[in-house]
Amino acid sequence: MGTLLDRFDEHDGPVRGVDFHKTQPLIVSGGDDYKVKVWDYKLRRCLFTLLGHLDYIRTVQFHNEYPWIVSASDDQTIRVWNWQSRTCISVLTGHNHYVMCAAFHPKEDLIVSASLDQTVRVWDTTGLRKKTVRGAPGAVDDAANMVSRVNNDLFGGGDVVVKYVLEGHDRGVNWASFHPTLPLVISGADDRQVKLWRMNDTKAWEVDTLRGHTNNVSCVIFHPKFELIVSNSEDRSIRVWDISKRLGVQTFRRESDRFWILAAHPEQNLLAAGHDSGMIVFKLERERPAYHAEESHMFYVKDKYLRLHEFESGRDLPLISLRRAGVSQGNGLGNVIRTLQYNVFNPAENNVLVLSDTDGGSYELITFSTEPNGQGDAQDVRRGPGLAAVFIARNRFAVLDKSRQVLIKNFQNEVTKKMAPPNPNTDSLLFAGVSGRVILRSEDKVTLFEQQSRRVIAELQAPRIKYIFWNKDGSLVALMGKHSLVVATRNLEQQCAVTETVRIKSGAWDTYNPRVFIYTTVNHVKYILPSGDSGIVRTLDVPIYLTKCQGQTLHALDREGKTRTFQIDMTEALFKLALSERRYGEVMRMVRGTKMCGQAIIAYLQQKGFPEVALHFVKDNKTRFQLALACGNIEVALNTSHELDEDHCWHQLGLEALRQGNHTVVEAAYQRTKNFERLSFLYLLTGNTTKLRKMLKIAEMRKDTMARFHNSLYLGEVRERVLILEQTGQLSLAYACALTHGLSEEVERLLPLLEASGVPVPAGLPIAGAQLLQPPTPIFRADNWPLLAITNKSAFESWAGGEGTIPPEDYSDHKPSGNVTGATMASYGLEDMGGSSGRGGWEDDLDLDKGTGARQDGRGDQHVGEDSGWGEDEELDLGELAAPGGKGASGTGHGDECEKGFAVGDDANADIYVPPQAGTSCTAHWCENSSHAADHAAAGSFETAMQLLNRQIAAVEFAPMRPLFTTAFTGAYSSLPCLPLIASLRLPLQRNAQDKDPGTASLPSQANRLPPLIDDLKNAYKAFHAGKFVEAQALLGGLLSAIPLVVVDSRAESNELKELLDICREYKTAIRIKNAIAELSSDQAVRQIELSAYFTHCNLQPAHLLLALRMAMVSAFKFQNYITAASFAHRLLEMPEMASEKNAELRLKAQKVLQKSEQMARNEHAIEYDDRQAFVIDCRTLLPIPRGAPCLKCSYCGSSYTPESKGVLCVTCGISQVGLETLGLVTSAGSGNL
Repeated sequence: MGTLLDRFDEHDGPVRGVDFHKTQPLIVSGGDDYKVKVWDYKLRRCLFTLLGHLDYIRTVQFHNEYPWIVSASDDQTIRVWNWQSRTCISVLTGHNHYVMCAAFHPKEDLIVSASLDQTVRVWDTTGLRKKTVRGAPGAVDDAANMVSRVNNDLFGGGDVVVKYVLEGHDRGVNWASFHPTLPLVISGADDRQVKLWRMNDTKAWEVDTLRGHTNNVSCVIFHPKFELIVSNSEDRSIRVWDISKRLGVQTFRRESDRFWILAAHPEQNLLAAGHDSGMIVFKLERERPAYHAEESHMFYVKDKYLRLHEFESGRDLPLISLRRAGVSQGNGLGNVIRTLQYNVFNPAENNVLVLSDTDGGSYELITFSTEPNGQGDAQDVRRGPGLAAVFIARNRFAVLDKSRQVLIKNFQNEVTKKMAPPNPNTDSLLFAGVSGRVILRSEDKVTLFEQQSRRVIAELQAPRIKYIFWNKDGSLVALMGKHSLVVATRNLEQQCAVTETVRIKSGAWDTYNPRVFIYTTVNHVKYILPSGDSGIVRTLDVPIYLTKCQGQTLHALDREGKTRTFQIDMTEALFKLALSERRYGEVMRMVRGTKMCGQAIIAYLQQKGFPEVALHFVKDNKTRFQLALACGNIEVALNTSHELDEDHCWHQLGLEALRQGNHTVVEAAYQRTKNFERLSFLYLLTGNTTKLRKMLKIAEMRKDTMARFHNSLYLGEVRERVLILEQTGQLSLAYACALTHGLSEEVERLLPLLEASGVPVPAGLPIAGAQLLQPPTPIFRADNWPLLAITNKSAFESWAGGEGTIPPEDYSDHKPSGNVTGATMASYGLEDMGGSSGRGGWEDDLDLDKGTGARQDGRGDQHVGEDSGWGEDEELDLGELAAPGGKGASGTGHGDECEKGFAVGDDANADIYVPPQAGTSCTAHWCENSSHAADHAAAGSFETAMQLLNRQIAAVEFAPMRPLFTTAFTGAYSSLPCLPLIASLRLPLQRNAQDKDPGTASLPSQANRLPPLIDDLKNAYKAFHAGKFVEAQALLGGLLSAIPLVVVDSRAESNELKELLDICREYKTAIRIKNAIAELSSDQAVRQIELSAYFTHCNLQPAHLLLALRMAMVSAFKFQNYITAASFAHRLLEMPEMASEKNAELRLKAQKVLQKSEQMARNEHAIEYDDRQAFVIDCRTLLPIPRGAPCLKCSYCGSSYTPESKGVLCVTCGISQVGLETLGLVTSAGSGNL
């Protein structure tokens, strides 16, 4: 909205006229350089220039049907051009002063022109059409009429003749235009008058003169949809006139800008006006229909009638005429009904409040009958001035008067109470849903006010609210602003909010599901839930205004006041609502009964903390594996890993199992991936020396010397280490090791070998005070970590199986849990390393429970974590315990067992252990408060930072970012030295501690900032200009790696950061092209010319583009492609930098190349390059992709590729994948991008 799309700068001097073609992507412009230029706005370039006028060109216009352009000029002529043949086909002479405007009739063969000679002329172009347009009605193509055509050309017979000369203005006429359908002409002149003319087949005459402007009338047009005339003037005003009444109905003014030009949108109800400072786009009146919807019917206003529409039957009937009721008696622009409100407190009497902008704001209280006569008068009408009015009781309504006082009135329009609002800036009243209350709007805040007690019940910060919607039971309210929507409770407690980039038009609560709110924007129907979840329901072709949402059916009004019905699919919204309310039965039915369990829903379940829910319905093994890891279900992850049998799955399973302390699964994962180093370290940590010795044997079988040596260190096997050193030829080290550890036999054996090999015998051994390096002897060998016993299954599992179990079909592909051994390890002797299930795979665990009496029930041989890792609570007889601190009735009979058990409460669920919850760390708050990867990296959460980058820019290669991650992490903390022998304090650094809560709302300080990147870009510019492409490429690569980890605070910085990304992409592509040229041999002329040409289409700085054009010109000229060389020389000479003295030599060289190339005028080689065709460069193949051809983009840097490159790593940034649709670069920490 209001964004500059393109800029065309080829005219010399002011451009006074411009026009869009009705069907083609063309623009025509005329300026003070006497040139008419035709542009292709899709290709973003000028197609050709039409020359012929001898003075300033005032206006240009395309014909609606024929390939014609009409232009008016200060040379006192009007020219008609054929833009297809690029020739002037007619010159219209007759005016004897500047021609200020000329325009085609939208349907007939007419042209109207206005001149400073005080006349308006209407020209007949029938002859020109017959002469030049083949196939047109009445075209003259036969040979018999050829003679007359030649005579007309030779002796001045006109193809365009003056049909009428309209005289009546006292000074020069500035503008004239046709009515789109009626035989009317409107003109505006320097005599400050607007004149309306009518014409027929034989004559034209003045109908009326519209007076009111106080300065020159610069432009005047007919409104394309309404019977209105719109004029603007140098008196700084725009005036709207009624054609039938010939009176002014509306005036728009500016303080210091004169208006010069007007234009009407061909389809929408929009007008544009140009003034001294720019332009404005506006509507003459609001297009939103006034309506009020109830559960079964709706009241709305159309064509000045109050109408009733019944949703079920579709019956639509007029009730009363608002003209007869006296509503908006002015009946003109500015008097349109703004809002309509029905009195829901008293449905027995039909009362409505109608608000309009008449006299600066007024209201009408109308009492009517619902009998469908449509012709009768309202039973009662009360009116008065007011900025807003709402019903507050059965027979009371509140009015906000112009002095910002709240008046309580009865239905006789008598003031019963007057009060000042709590906020003096109150500017509107909104319906509060409850009798006796009103919502006051002031600036960016709404206040819930009780008028009886005159107290403020609640306040809510919300952007300027325009409309309010209550759900069926009045428990929730949606407050709608221009771009924002806030959902709150009846006491204005905010539940959620959403901000849209386009305008929000309307909304309605679902009558079947009163916690689902449906709203519309300009082009979408969307939903929002109180939990904050939102989404798109469907797209719209035109804006609509919702009146009712009933399940899958939407009722709405369009801008013409027509009732419309739409069918929508609300499955996604209802699914999210059921999940947020933990209605798992409905969730299961929806997932099983629909095909909505796609990747988006799975990601949503995982994001909301319900991966176990998605796990019950997903059949794909890869997805099941990821979900199982997310919810910590090692059993399911283990079974799916068996079926997938991929190394990376086993690796991830090992990490998760290690996190949970499941050593058995960790061991199996390491065995599957043959990760012998980690496997040995696991055995060392858990004290399993038996399997560690097996690892030593396996390392010997694999002939892995380092693994043998490490395992011998872990085991403390000195003789083995001496043997390994001897076998590897390290005799000195073997001798020193044996001597140090007192192995005299080995010393005596190795000494002769040392002397025979000529290696000097190490002296000074053993060293005095040397200590034996021996691994600690495992006393208690670790088992799997104990698990808490969960006695109550989740509500979802209970629903899923009826008895707390999952249906067999959902786990039909699961394998029974157990110890996993790799068949591929059999050759290394690991096939029996799983052990028995009784001790986690180890047979030499210490049975520390023997003799304690705690395992007398025969369960001593069961797996430690199979039922309960801490013993069964049923072994403790706690029923007779006394109050805390006292003794039970049975004395101390259970005292010892109680000391070994848990602390027990008095409630019925005392058998469930609830561990204490730790407080939230500052780094956790950083991750919660920000969606920027840099903040997650600063918090040390590198994994979530990489996940964010993968979702936002499809990043898959993180190696270039590793130093930046570390920088972000280290830069977010400071170290405070303390007392001696006390570790320093590690303090987090926050960037928003001044204006935010340093606890829950904190964000980390960032070491990666924008200014250093700007300095690196400058250095890259210098290296590029100096031809140091390797250095420039390294700097640009560093910038591309750093940009995703830069957080900015303002929109200007965000735009600068995105512009920096575009610059890096263009320059890195240019360097790749330059390097490709350097790698070509001298006989590859075609490819050299092509790459040099592509080089010039990179978006470089002017100084660098000059170098690229020079290189391309020289390359094309050298290989005798003179036409191509001439185009480069042209582009080179047109650059403003060529006017500098330092480029005089290059300018002379380019002129010579251009002269020589124009003489030769041929190309020796056919190349795949056309300077007239727009294209982008495929960054993978360095070939052009024509505009309009299928093209994929890098999700991060925006580099272009052909569809064949989908999914590959981008060669420009080296970070992201090609062709994935993502959010794009996130530059700020908030939920919305700057």
